[in-house]
Amino acid sequence: MIELAEKDTDDAAKNIGKAIRALEETEKQLSLLLQYRDDYVVRFQNGAAAGLSAGQYMNFQSFIYKLDSAVDGQKKIVKDAEYRVSKARSLWQECEKKRLSYGILHNRAQADVLKKENKLDQKQTDEHAARSYFYKS
Repeated sequence: MIELAEKDTDDAAKNIGKAIRALEETEKQLSLLLQYRDDYVVRFQNGAAAGLSAGQYMNFQSFIYKLDSAVDGQKKIVKDAEYRVSKARSLWQECEKKRLSYGILHNRAQADVLKKENKLDQKQTDEHAARSYFYKS
C-alpha cells in the first residue's frame, strides 16, 4: 500500500511539473503577443504621424482588433493552464496526505509488532529465569 501511495504521489508531482511547464509556455506566448501588439501600435502611431490613407488606417485598426482577440484568447488559455496547475497541486496534496497516512499506519503496525515481540521475549526471559531459579534451589 505504501509503495502504491508513493507511486501515486510521484506521478502527481510529475503532473504538477508538466502543468507548470505548460503554464509557463502559455504565459510566454501571451507575453510575445502583447509585445507584438505594442510594437504594432507603435508602428501604427508612427504611420499615423506620417500620414495614412483611409485604407491603411482601416488595415491597422483591423489588425489591432485581431491582435486584441488573439490576446484575449491567449489570456483564456493562461487561465485554463493556471486552473490545471491548481488541480494538479490539489491532487498531489491528496496523494501526499494518503501516503503520509499509510506511513503512519505502517509505523504503528510495526510498533505493535515490536511491542508484542518484546513482550514475548520478556516472557521467555522471565520463564527461563524462573526455571533456572527453580532448578538451582
